[in-house]
Amino acid sequence: MTLAQGLELLAAAALFAAGVWLYRRRSGEERYGSQSAVLLFVAAALLAVHGLGLMHYRPSASEVEAFGGSGS
Repeated sequence: MTLAQGLELLAAAALFAAGVWLYRRRSGEERYGSQSAVLLFVAAALLAVHGLGLMHYRPSASEVEAFGGSGS
C-alpha cells in the first residue's frame, strides 16, 4: 500500500466518522438522519474503494493474449 492509498483510506474513515456524528445528532423534532450525512457516507465509500485499489483495470488473460501484450 502506498502513502497516497493510506491517506485516502484515512480520509475515508474521517468522512465516515463525520457522517456517523452528523447522522446521530438530534436537532429538535427530527426523526430521521441528515441527508448530508448520507452524502458523506457515499463519499467515504468512494474514497475507500479507490484507496483499496478496486478501481484499477486488470485485463484478463484472454485480453492480454488478444492484444499481444506482456500484461503491463
